[in-house]
Amino acid sequence: MSNDPLLQPFQLKHLTLRNRIMITSHEPAYPEDGMPKDRYRAYHVERAKAGVALTMTAGSAAVSRDSPPVFNNILAWKDEVVGWMKRLVDECHDHGAAVMIQLTHLGRRTRWDKADWLPVVAPSHEREAAHRAFPKRIEDWDMTRIIRDFADAAERMKAAGVDGIELEAYGHLLEQFWSPLTNDLDPPYGGSLENRLRFTLEVLQAIRDRCGPEFIVGLRYTGDQMQPGGMTAGEGLQVSQMLRNSGLVDFLNVVRGHIDTDPGLTDVIPVQGMRNAPHLEFAGQIRKATDFPTFHAAKIPDVPTARHAIASGLLDMVGMTRAHMADPHLVRKVIEGREDDIRPCVGANYCLDRIYQGGLAFCLHNAATGREETMPHVIPAATARKRVTIVGAGPAGLEAARVAAERGHEVTVFEAADEPGGQIRLTALDERRREMISIVAWRMAQCEKRGVTFRFNTYAEAEDVLTTTPDEVIIATGGLPHTDVLGQGNDLVCSAWDILSGDVKPGRNVLIFDDAGDHSALQAADLISATGARVEIVTPDRSFSPEVMAMNLVPYMRNLQKRDTTFTVTWRLQSVTRDGNMLRARLGSDYGDFTRDRMVDQVVVNHGTRPLDELYFALKPLSANLGEVDYDALTSGRLQAVHKNPEGRFRLFRIGDAVSARNTHAAIYDALRLVKDL
Repeated sequence: MSNDPLLQPFQLKHLTLRNRIMITSHEPAYPEDGMPKDRYRAYHVERAKAGVALTMTAGSAAVSRDSPPVFNNILAWKDEVVGWMKRLVDECHDHGAAVMIQLTHLGRRTRWDKADWLPVVAPSHEREAAHRAFPKRIEDWDMTRIIRDFADAAERMKAAGVDGIELEAYGHLLEQFWSPLTNDLDPPYGGSLENRLRFTLEVLQAIRDRCGPEFIVGLRYTGDQMQPGGMTAGEGLQVSQMLRNSGLVDFLNVVRGHIDTDPGLTDVIPVQGMRNAPHLEFAGQIRKATDFPTFHAAKIPDVPTARHAIASGLLDMVGMTRAHMADPHLVRKVIEGREDDIRPCVGANYCLDRIYQGGLAFCLHNAATGREETMPHVIPAATARKRVTIVGAGPAGLEAARVAAERGHEVTVFEAADEPGGQIRLTALDERRREMISIVAWRMAQCEKRGVTFRFNTYAEAEDVLTTTPDEVIIATGGLPHTDVLGQGNDLVCSAWDILSGDVKPGRNVLIFDDAGDHSALQAADLISATGARVEIVTPDRSFSPEVMAMNLVPYMRNLQKRDTTFTVTWRLQSVTRDGNMLRARLGSDYGDFTRDRMVDQVVVNHGTRPLDELYFALKPLSANLGEVDYDALTSGRLQAVHKNPEGRFRLFRIGDAVSARNTHAAIYDALRLVKDL
């Protein structure tokens, strides 16, 4: 028996949870036709196999037709969900993990033009900023119907064999009743706090009547909206005690904040550059005041913080949800004493930002997450040992080296710089994004454990590669900024990289032309504006920084809006000319023959990168496959078998930005899906 607080069992009613680590409810947007089919099941089973005590599915499963998901969620109002959930539950149970599901009615937190085009409902006509739908004020028959829908959905989940359910309150319909900001009903459902909680208690009672007293039911809710006019911490504590005293719930899963705006959501679920575990102490206060089973999750990315949460009595179960997206085998590594092998969550929030833009949730630096059916989390050994030579030690090259070494190959990596990391090392110079360096550090540690040879300060030529007598050569040289985008004055601009690296000092009146929409322009703007300079960010897009996405945008905006920063959309930089000791930047429009001039002392261009591919093309005629990739084999997990040059003694591939400018996840995915089969 371990003395580790995280590995102690927890008794929740009749359910014994094997340790104190859980995955809280979240929706990775993997359902098909609203059902948790094979991809969804494989995702949860992978984490169950690795020892997590409780995996909470759905974030959240919709109980009613007029609660249409705004991204791809489970539809708990359909009877067919039972069979799919049962398969998931049974397989997770086979590996010793408990399974719950979160149920909700979104209320106003959705749109009327989704699914059946039904009006959204709420206890007032107040629109939610995030989803923009003006709701219908809820009527008595709506409440009767929705209470019945909750009970029906709970009964379906009980039939599927789940160990319990959790109702989602914060931001959704239940809490919309609680908050004075979103409830202007008359009594008995409006007015006093007791009245505002009445609807929730009626939902809980209906679930109890249908599913019985032994069925485990909990609630995820905010204990403090942290919003003018909203629920206060004092009211949140009253709600917590009323829920406990009702006898209708078995656990509390507490958060803090509000999610009706991007900044509010980001404070509830913090991203990199924000404080770890910001609401942990608050959750501990709720647990102490209620003396009731308390769960919590909010940027608890590392094992020491989670261990502290349990050891100090702040929580009964600690949620490490994004941490399990980064490393689904986290618990197994704790059990085996291999905490230094845990792939760290870097808080990049690529996962959540993708789903809020309608995509599937993928981890920035674990390309197997969400692809469990095709990508391995544990790399299988190769049948024959090969010599693999990799050029470039950025994220693509390091992932290729790690995977090749785990396959058992002899791996050599050339890197022109004196340190690994490529663009990530440049990115991590920003204090707000310093967590990104863990992407590099973890891979370096894994490579060093497996004997990978690194040759730094080596600008590899073809002869250098050939001296390693390789069987496989992978070019991961990345790219360099492309700023040659103007009709006139390309020699008068610098790149965002120049600013971030410190090679070019910030000006005092600066125009940043961002035609890539990624982090580089915002990082440069942040750095320049912090000096007191005036900054204008210009983009031809109709919104700025579309590749950064909503939640990652929040910390930048909090810095930039308090400084002398302007955002100008739908204008394109055409030319730059000297005008005395200033620069005249001419802007044009894709919408018509319009121009505007700006007088500045510095112009920064962010237009992505162009591949550093000279070495690839030098080696291409010497390779057996002439650089060709069999895309059918690559995407279906089969070996690369292209042989076009009988004189070639090695196969040649290139990955990441050495192919084209994309992002870190794409570079890592390139490496994993290629090298896992070499």
